[in-house]
Amino acid sequence: MGFRPNPDRARNHRWATLARDYVKWNEIETSAADGVDQVRAVSAARWARLANLNIKVIPRVFLDYPKRGKYWPADMTEGDYSSSQFKDRVTRLVGKMGQAWDNDPCVAFMEMGLIGFWGEHHSPRPDKDMQKLLGDAFRSAFRNKLVMVRYPKDFTDYQFGIHWDSFGHPQEEKSHIPLLESPPMAGRWKIAPMGGETAFDWGTPLGKSPTDAVMHNSDRVVSLVRRLHWNHLGWLSDYDEKDEVASRHGALIQKAFGYRFVLDSARYPAAVTTGRRFRFAFSVRNTGSTPLYYNWPVEVSLLDPATREPRWKSTVPDLDVRRWLPGDNQAYTAGGEFQCPRTLKKGSYVLAIAILDPAGNLPSARFAIVNYFRGGRHPLGLIGVGMRPDSAEVSGFDDPGQDRSLGYAAS
Repeated sequence: MGFRPNPDRARNHRWATLARDYVKWNEIETSAADGVDQVRAVSAARWARLANLNIKVIPRVFLDYPKRGKYWPADMTEGDYSSSQFKDRVTRLVGKMGQAWDNDPCVAFMEMGLIGFWGEHHSPRPDKDMQKLLGDAFRSAFRNKLVMVRYPKDFTDYQFGIHWDSFGHPQEEKSHIPLLESPPMAGRWKIAPMGGETAFDWGTPLGKSPTDAVMHNSDRVVSLVRRLHWNHLGWLSDYDEKDEVASRHGALIQKAFGYRFVLDSARYPAAVTTGRRFRFAFSVRNTGSTPLYYNWPVEVSLLDPATREPRWKSTVPDLDVRRWLPGDNQAYTAGGEFQCPRTLKKGSYVLAIAILDPAGNLPSARFAIVNYFRGGRHPLGLIGVGMRPDSAEVSGFDDPGQDRSLGYAAS
């Protein structure tokens, strides 16, 4: 969630954990003879470094990029969006994309793309028959990754999210906002991401540039993000992070995007006994705008106080973090019983919590609290094994904004 640059910019962006990647159709399929291996090879090369940077990608496959070129396979008719050949080929391509990307840890969400300028579903717009063909194809191909489409007026029979690529433009607000806040879209944000980008090349943009918009229109952006439950935005992400005012206002916008899990309290015994069970519980509020859209596990661990390495770890049972919704300052309580292993030596340990990316089960998403150790775990306090510590207090926290050590397993 959050500011969403393109991949090259994301690598050096202060906040970026998402990137949107334009993928030309004729890069991943030059002819009907190309198989899914071609899709995998191209994307693996393009996204090779993202896992080590803890960045996930939103692919959009497209055919026509105005003023740059058209990217049709050589054995297809350029500009033909309606023939039986196109319908057959696009269905088959979506199937290959699903085989390659539906279980790819690098992929966060899918933008449907394919039709029209920039794959934005205009010039031409997909008619009802094409919406059904593509909607069925994407729903079948992507069982694990969530899909977004350009316009809330389209694909109304599908539970897709939206990428609004002129976010905040008065010229589109009149059509978009009423649809986003009315059935069948109202509440869609609870199960599907709302994202896209701002635009600075037409209409009445949020500012003269991304930096100008962030500096002078951050209140408006935050208001819309919270009202519409927005998860991410690109183009606006290209503001000048070296500008002190823009950086400060950018941080306010980043806090409004997506989920923001504030850990209010945690309860656990001061001392535990090896071989015995103990109970741990915590309370969390989501002060952001959306849920975390995938059910990532929450880890509980006992860390060595000197090295901060886990000496024991487990995950909270029967927990679905997707249910931690924002709104009304609601607190969610979670926890469970855990077995203290017999192999632990007597002494004090740091009880910590973390949200894991299932791709490698590594700490990834973070709570919005000061208690933080480099590597993604949040220390809550000291706990004794076979003894009672003099104090539960733990200190020496790290700045999560400076931690570039997080990542996930790409395969």
